[in-house]
Amino acid sequence: AQKERQKLIQTTATSFVICAILGAVAGAATEMKLGVGLGFGLLCLTLSFQYPRLAIYAFIMYVPFSGTVVYALGGSAILQLAKDAFYIPAVIAVFQFCNRKNLPFLVPRAAKIPFVIVMVLCLMTLLLVNLPQQFAGGDQAIAMGILGLKTLIGYLFVVPCIYYLIQSRDDLYFLLRIQVVLIIIACSLGLIQYLMLKTGVCRGTVGEGGDLFKASLEARCFVGGSLLYTPQHGQIRLPGTFVAPWQWGWFLISSSFFSFGTTFNDRSPFWRAVGLASMVIVMVLAVVSGQRIALLLVPVAIGSLLVLTGQVANLKRFVPIGIALGLILSYLMARNPEILTARIDSFRSRWEASPPYELIFEQFEWAQEEQEGFFGRGLGRATNAARSFGKVQLVETYHPKVMFEIGLIGLIAVLILYTAMTFATFKAYRSTKEKNLRGYAASMWVFVLFISYFPYYYPLDVDPVNVYYWLAAGIALKVPEIDRQERLQKRIEEGAASSTLSKKLKAQQSKGF
Repeated sequence: AQKERQKLIQTTATSFVICAILGAVAGAATEMKLGVGLGFGLLCLTLSFQYPRLAIYAFIMYVPFSGTVVYALGGSAILQLAKDAFYIPAVIAVFQFCNRKNLPFLVPRAAKIPFVIVMVLCLMTLLLVNLPQQFAGGDQAIAMGILGLKTLIGYLFVVPCIYYLIQSRDDLYFLLRIQVVLIIIACSLGLIQYLMLKTGVCRGTVGEGGDLFKASLEARCFVGGSLLYTPQHGQIRLPGTFVAPWQWGWFLISSSFFSFGTTFNDRSPFWRAVGLASMVIVMVLAVVSGQRIALLLVPVAIGSLLVLTGQVANLKRFVPIGIALGLILSYLMARNPEILTARIDSFRSRWEASPPYELIFEQFEWAQEEQEGFFGRGLGRATNAARSFGKVQLVETYHPKVMFEIGLIGLIAVLILYTAMTFATFKAYRSTKEKNLRGYAASMWVFVLFISYFPYYYPLDVDPVNVYYWLAAGIALKVPEIDRQERLQKRIEEGAASSTLSKKLKAQQSKGF
């Protein structure tokens, strides 16, 4: 262990010096912030390849604060890909590990054929649609298509990374505890942002006419990116620590699943209390941040989890947590009734003006009418992140967006992939015996199920859901193996040791890097 620490220190120090020099040279030639970003990116790439376990943890920790880092360093489009400096080297290292150990890289096996079909259809779209568009001139259609492909399934490889990262129950609990701590930190920063706006430390949105109803970077406050704050007009859309307000809303929705898992299933009373605190602060931020979809879906998600995971029937654990949660939320609502009333009125007026189901049907009809061939209009053509490469179409719902880009057959293939992932995580949850592990797997399965078929907006396209979806799947798929390890270990400790059992345990424990 001491030699490993010395090696880590030496490698980090050497890499830091080299990357600092390169960053300083680049900063002198261009702009200092870009130089800092380049040096940091090179350092991350180098260390992530050498230490993939640490890289995956760094990747997960960075996601909630990516928007804050991006705009703190100037808001360059390149900086928005900074998290991939952790992710891509880790994926390569895990792929090499799987080759050495003769382990499957694509997890679960049920998703292998759907993934191959989606990849073939996407590559054919890239060649038969994006490539001719590139030659037609005007747009960088190939670059747009590559980014569109990365947006569509680029983070699927989080699943094997997480699957092989988790080697024991301690690894699992550590990962999930990190997640709730990150939730609390991010939400605390978001609450500070709200208080700074409310007390006038940040001036909020200024301007005339339509400017008072649009989120902008000029109004940026403390953390995150563009925001809208004109409470006199009933307009509050805060980004928290993310680039844009609606990404923050989906962070809150996603966080409710992770918070719920720890609140009801951690083996430590202390960490269950931390999970409850994270759930409360998520609910508070869902109200004060002005995110209508979070205000609706956070309580819906928690209610669905109670039923689908069976916790509502676990009276011994549900009743104390339910009472504590109810008292805390009742107190907060009694202290701030006008905030909750304003958010509910905003949600009601939005629904009446544009019911979501009407928008979904309209978008599907539009996407069908816009089809010009078997493979759609081209990868990336409705991906907001690809707008720097050419003209993109804004599509406000995910499945019509996929259909617009890669056609109806492509959409069906993507849904088959998500269905395979949903079914595999469901099987993993059902095959887990130990109740706490089973509860964690159930929470992650419900999240995968919810996101796979959710028709409104496009959460799978952007942070944090494009990472958390696959993170939840990887956790759920690993839980049954951890459960089997625990039962084997228990049998060995109880005196039922045999060479066969010991070999089985060692074989399972070797599936980790």
